[in-house]
Amino acid sequence: MGLTVAIVGSGPGGFYSAAALIKDIPDCKVDVIDRLPTPFGLIRAGVAPDHQSSKKIAKIFERTAQSPQVRFLGNVEVPRDVSIAELRGLYDAVVLATGAPRDRRMGIPGEDLAGVYGSSEFVGWYNAHPDFRELSPDLGTGTAVVIGAGNVALDVARLLAKTGVEVRATDMAHYAADAIDVSPVKDIYVFARRGPLQAAFTHKEVKEFGELENAVTLVDPAVLPGADVALEDKGRGSQEKNVGYLRDYALNKGDEKPVRIHLRFYAMPVEVLGADGKVSAIRMEHTRLDDGGRVVPTGETFEVPCNIVVACIGTQSTPLDNVAYDERNQRFQNQDGKIEDGLYVAGWAKRGPSGTIATNFPDGSQVAEYAKALTPDAFKQGPAGLDQLLSDRKVRVVTFEDWKRIEAAEEAGASHGAPRRKFTTIPEMIRTLG
Repeated sequence: MGLTVAIVGSGPGGFYSAAALIKDIPDCKVDVIDRLPTPFGLIRAGVAPDHQSSKKIAKIFERTAQSPQVRFLGNVEVPRDVSIAELRGLYDAVVLATGAPRDRRMGIPGEDLAGVYGSSEFVGWYNAHPDFRELSPDLGTGTAVVIGAGNVALDVARLLAKTGVEVRATDMAHYAADAIDVSPVKDIYVFARRGPLQAAFTHKEVKEFGELENAVTLVDPAVLPGADVALEDKGRGSQEKNVGYLRDYALNKGDEKPVRIHLRFYAMPVEVLGADGKVSAIRMEHTRLDDGGRVVPTGETFEVPCNIVVACIGTQSTPLDNVAYDERNQRFQNQDGKIEDGLYVAGWAKRGPSGTIATNFPDGSQVAEYAKALTPDAFKQGPAGLDQLLSDRKVRVVTFEDWKRIEAAEEAGASHGAPRRKFTTIPEMIRTLG
């Protein structure tokens, strides 16, 4: 028998690793394990529902999943159903591609008030992730605040500003589309600690703010760089293009459309204010940048009344028993993807939440390079051993063929021009399989 590899996590890091392994090691067997019945990780549960073109990469991963060398084992949770130690005892190599599912905290008073959400949970809620089906954020507010200057922050603000017709044409969770449709929100504030030149969002994301049916975007022209400032014009996050769109938005008056999106720079949250255990306002502090580009608080504060705050300030990996973990950077300790011989890491669990879907591709190639140096252990049972263990523990494994049946049912249930109507709980998915 050839090399056997177990990959924990079926997002981009996991499937890029699987693709590289079967390409570079033709006789290897790869099991891709995920705690959800649905594969593809953040492609399904993280990419904005109105960005369907970004989800097309799933078709490439699907070809990998349907290779005779690869199996998908969904609805199998590590370490609940099988531990890392057990996997290492069964397979020649184990790859952790568990992503960064936990929200970073703002670290300010009041962030535990009702109405304050992290990006993972809020995005998971509108993307029908089963973990957040019961989140039920109250969108019955006139003002919403989003903290962050990355693409996720812009996703949240953009979707909150859309009409019911716009969101129902996506694969947003039906309950989220309903909530956005009737939401009275009129002002959405997006706050960034630094300036437009340091913003992490891409020009494609900021461009969409000029195309919203129901919302106008506002920017203070005073924060924009002058014509004498040299701007970069390369890469996905082109400063020149970003600033160009922001200059256009600075010309808007604010009364052109019913909803206003305020892109505000040089401001950081210092306290969430509340009444009766719920958010009532957020206190912000003006900032500036020192000569080294570091954020410096000015001591000048202001308050924005609001009833919902979404903090899009990054996410972090979840530690696993007996796996070296870097607490400072909130990811697994590794050297170029290697934790130790036979144990590797890929994707955000390796690097932290950065880059695009394609950024995970080199991680898979690196995993395959390490694996090529391994010698198959004839005493390790591999896939057959895992099957027996899960059967003994009465785990209902969801295969890739099962997933395709779930997917077909979602597509059949679609309406309003949406590509699918997602199931929102695991029991729903399992019932579909009979």
